[in-house]
Amino acid sequence: MRPDSSDYASIFIDDLPLMDVRAPVEFAKGAFPQALNLPLMNDGERQQVGACYKQRGQQAAIALGHELVRGAIKAQRVQAWAEFAQAHPDGYLYCFRGGLRSQIAQQWLDEAGVPYPRIVGGYKAMRGFLIQTLEVAIAQCDFILVGGLTGSGKTELLAELDNAIDLEGHANHRGSSFGKHATPQPCQINFENSLAIDLLKKRHQGLAYFALEEESRSIGSCFLPLPLQSAMPGYPMVWLEDDLDGRVNRILRDYVVDLCAEYVAIQGEPAGFLAYADRLRLSLAGISRRLGGARHQRLASIMDEALATQQNTGAVEGHRDWIRALLTEYYDPMYAFQKEGKGERILFSGRYDEVLAYLKATMSQRRHPAGKSRVPA
Repeated sequence: MRPDSSDYASIFIDDLPLMDVRAPVEFAKGAFPQALNLPLMNDGERQQVGACYKQRGQQAAIALGHELVRGAIKAQRVQAWAEFAQAHPDGYLYCFRGGLRSQIAQQWLDEAGVPYPRIVGGYKAMRGFLIQTLEVAIAQCDFILVGGLTGSGKTELLAELDNAIDLEGHANHRGSSFGKHATPQPCQINFENSLAIDLLKKRHQGLAYFALEEESRSIGSCFLPLPLQSAMPGYPMVWLEDDLDGRVNRILRDYVVDLCAEYVAIQGEPAGFLAYADRLRLSLAGISRRLGGARHQRLASIMDEALATQQNTGAVEGHRDWIRALLTEYYDPMYAFQKEGKGERILFSGRYDEVLAYLKATMSQRRHPAGKSRVPA
């Protein structure tokens, strides 16, 4: 059998498959992108064992666990583990601290003729490693922010850079009041884990200078890690410019055409369209106080008419009216005010191709030798 491992960096850099034997409730609170939950105990069993441990001690809890997970139940779980191990011979199993649960799973697998290694320290140690990875990267690397008016193409631009960290991609949210996707956001821990792994992999490639989209302290329900929140106001910036028509076109594509397609792909017609329409209306309602009652009612009426036309004919051009008004009357004045306080930090302003060329030239100047970046041991 391959030995147990505490080489967390290699496990994440190489995307090694992970079998998480914690209970589903633990997995839901935080896990790793390449992990599959195949629990030793389900939530109810874990709760019973935990109560027994508090009342009667460890040995009684272990005995109860073996009583609860035996016979056909045990056989089904061992079979699921064996299938995972055979499908992923390069993987590992883990529990919360790398203790009793993973040892039992490992022992039962071995008895079934399928030896399989585990992670030393378990989930807790790997999570601690990723927190440290994030803190070290923020302390050691250089970062530059991409700012610009709503719809100027910041996310598209970042996608063309090897050095980019897509915060909104990790958060599964576009960052604005209208930014929700049809699929849910990750929990906070999973957002942080995904972000840390991205930085770890890029630093392993030798990258040490990263571009980020300028964000507030939260992206939907996901909050930026505190070290990044603290450091971001001091980062230099570039400012991406585009004309109003270009920005309206981009928002129409992202927040109308693509968002509708997301919902329909998941829920089908007509439920998907109705869910998408509700999402747009709720997004507008979410900023109604800042818009003011009269303006919100006017934009909501335009949106309702555009949605009715889209539902009946498929045409989306009617959405341009509320998008244009929302940009010129709400988002643009807010961004213009914010930009005034950032003048000294803005190193370069230009249109898409100009900013992209500037970032590629600037960021290529700092790079560690591949595989030798300063990542935590």
